[in-house]
Amino acid sequence: MPDLQVSPLDPSRQRWPWWPLLPLYPYGRRPTLIRELVPGRVWSFEQLHGVWYVAVPIRMTVLKVEGGLMLYSPLPPTAEVLHGVRALEQHHGPVLSIILATASGLEHKLPAPALSRAFPAASLWISEHQWSFPLSLPSAWLGFDPRRTRLLGSSSGPHAEQLEWIPLGPLNLGLGTFHEVACFDRASGCLLVTDALVGIPPSPPGVFELDPRPLLFHAREHGYEPMEDSVERRLKGWKRIVLFANFLRPQDVAVLPLPALISNALSTTSRTSENHFGLFPFQWAPDWEQSADRFMTPQEQAQPFRLAPILERLVFVRSQTVFLDWLTTLSRCEGLSALVPCHYDAPIPICNTDLLSYRQSIESAPWAPSTASWQQLARIDSILLNLGLVPVGDP
Repeated sequence: MPDLQVSPLDPSRQRWPWWPLLPLYPYGRRPTLIRELVPGRVWSFEQLHGVWYVAVPIRMTVLKVEGGLMLYSPLPPTAEVLHGVRALEQHHGPVLSIILATASGLEHKLPAPALSRAFPAASLWISEHQWSFPLSLPSAWLGFDPRRTRLLGSSSGPHAEQLEWIPLGPLNLGLGTFHEVACFDRASGCLLVTDALVGIPPSPPGVFELDPRPLLFHAREHGYEPMEDSVERRLKGWKRIVLFANFLRPQDVAVLPLPALISNALSTTSRTSENHFGLFPFQWAPDWEQSADRFMTPQEQAQPFRLAPILERLVFVRSQTVFLDWLTTLSRCEGLSALVPCHYDAPIPICNTDLLSYRQSIESAPWAPSTASWQQLARIDSILLNLGLVPVGDP
């Protein structure tokens, strides 16, 4: 794989003015890392996004298709992103299609209209069952131009001579619908997915080189500690971010009471927006790192990919069969060689038998447990059930 191509840190080219619609870190400034995943065929545009410095990579994949390019899973179209895509257009042809392959992922959905306007000649394909909350609005009101927007499904999708479209769902979530469409590129052997599969690397992904602050913030033990930089502290912060991002509140962290939180904040010698003015409510148990290592390198799984716990426990908790059948369908893709998710690591080497092995490991292990770090997710599911906001049985 070629070396990381780190974009120059030019703040004026990284502005995203619509960030208040979904106020996630890093808010109005979005540095972008551009990498070539498969020479001449597949490129990755990566940014960070998250809450309270719990930031993980989010990816738009650019795919070479007949006559031009396809953009899978939109990113905020900063000037930096647009410059990178247009540089590819000069060598590979125009952007022909833009793909929003999820019905529920707001971080993918909100940038789609803006990205579509930046490439007015491209068609916009969106997965079926789009929804909004608290009001159910028509797609046109969500920014999708009906003159250019088409529905994406197993029997409808662009570049059918090269690509295979494989839907997961739809699943009735009560408040809305989970529906995601994977894309298999026969030319490169890459399987593009949005949220349903992730590969969590053992060390911080390269995009953190553009902004290591989330890692350094979570590497501390107290709010009055400085955000000092080192390889060891970046790794420590990454492991904690992974636990937060996947379990919301892992078992090995406690929240400080308000008096202690304020006392620690007042004890710091430097209170800035970068360190959240000394506010650091987390207290980690002594053996937290063992839990992180077990989760990030599970001994029972030989595959370097998985369904994220937050989806397993809140989306597929009563729909295991739907997910298993999807894995079986994916395993039939001939020539499969790499997995490219929209989050965390990519590309991940993969073959057809890896997907079947993962299915077997799921069937032999507890599904959507409620113990240890899964307890917070289980409580959320229980609350939603008691309020009648999610269906009790299989959708």
